Amino acid sequence: MRLVHEVVAVVPEQRDAGRRGNRFGRTALAVLVMLCGLTLLIGFANKDRCTGPSFDEWGRTQPDYDKRNKAEVCYSDIQHLWIGRDIDRHVFPYVDGGINDRGLLVGGSVEYPVLTGLLIWAGALFAHNDAEFLLYSALLMMPFGLLTGWLLGKLARWRALLWAIGPPLVLYAFHNWDLPVVLCSVAAVYVVHRWKRPLVERSVVASVLLALGFAFKIYSGIFVLPLMLYVLTGGRDGKELPDGKKYDLAGAWRVAIAAVITVVLVNLPFAIAGYEGWKASFTFQQLRRVDITTNSVWYWGLRPFISDDEMQSLVGVLSPVTIIISFAVACWLGWRRYQSEGTYPWIPVSGAMLCGFMLLHKVHSPQYTLWLVPMLVLLRVPLRWAFAYFAADLAMGIGIFRWFYAIEFNQPAGIYDSFSAQAVMIGVWGRAALLVALFVAFLKARDVVSDDDDERGVLGEAAPREVGRKTRLPRASGEPA
Repeated sequence: MRLVHEVVAVVPEQRDAGRRGNRFGRTALAVLVMLCGLTLLIGFANKDRCTGPSFDEWGRTQPDYDKRNKAEVCYSDIQHLWIGRDIDRHVFPYVDGGINDRGLLVGGSVEYPVLTGLLIWAGALFAHNDAEFLLYSALLMMPFGLLTGWLLGKLARWRALLWAIGPPLVLYAFHNWDLPVVLCSVAAVYVVHRWKRPLVERSVVASVLLALGFAFKIYSGIFVLPLMLYVLTGGRDGKELPDGKKYDLAGAWRVAIAAVITVVLVNLPFAIAGYEGWKASFTFQQLRRVDITTNSVWYWGLRPFISDDEMQSLVGVLSPVTIIISFAVACWLGWRRYQSEGTYPWIPVSGAMLCGFMLLHKVHSPQYTLWLVPMLVLLRVPLRWAFAYFAADLAMGIGIFRWFYAIEFNQPAGIYDSFSAQAVMIGVWGRAALLVALFVAFLKARDVVSDDDDERGVLGEAAPREVGRKTRLPRASGEPA
């Protein structure tokens, strides 16, 4: 009994000492954000290599724009789309737009949801060429990247370096318009686990953030479902269930309704002002063919065995069906974990759903890696998973443009005589294998915000494992593992 009392007395002291040693103060957070800012500047400089020094009458970079952006691996969708979507003409998006018989967007319509369309229009408003458009777009998006780093630092401390100084931020921060949706997803996690309000109230706000992310890029909307299940089961250990209730069905519905209302309110003005232009963005994605530019496992897995038309029809069915199945499996396995531990793991389930979406969608653009990085920060998976994914992604992110250059400019491009082609294969199948592995690893992982905001969340530090609702004491010295 005396030994038990000593252990009980020592454990809180150890915990408090550990927390004092692991504090992530303002200085550390400032350093993290500064590093993130430096990485963003490097990312911009990398893309800016493709601009100028001269421009043609349409504001397109000269000379040899098409050759340089592939050979020098400095291509960005932002710069490229200056021409071809009426962006250079400063046309307000969607209102007068549409899609023609050849599947081309016209009249200001772009292939992205409406908030991204507004961001594109704002970035082009004062631009006269593709270099200025890239610069102004980067200035608009840089705060989103910095704030994401700040929030991840608040949630995960130094593990947020995976975001702040990781290769994906250099390669893709200004490749497309993805930083806003990443911020919305991370901010939703922060609100749920750091805001001092009742669970349903803060989850409704998080749902609104995820819905706003949906209006930037679609993927964040899928996280509403696991958030609903988290609210349904009363949050952490069911502590916030209404009195006498086993499930909070009303709270879960409020989360869903908040997301739906947000999506409707954001999209409705555009649908009313220019229905055809608004609908064109969705039609474009539906009509998009699976080809060499989509980087998906469907193209590389099916192309050798069936005709192109058969592949397009098959993928049009298989892709959405398998994505839905992956979502259902992730939610079901999360429910089983809830039954074992008492808390529905909405962040791990969200991470697994994202892996399923990235793997099985017919398009796997390089910048999608930015979506995954916060999950690698927020979930306690071994860092080797992140480093392995970054390596495969580097092979893809660099190899694909060098390979396009080889194909377009008559350089060796075969799998046996071109390292760029080999790098693309490593990237495609390496990322695919890692996404399957991460699907499983995420569902088993604990998140950095659990255990009452878990003060032990420093990079590389092991945390006590939770079994049910009890926490194991640290092993005594010499105790076998």
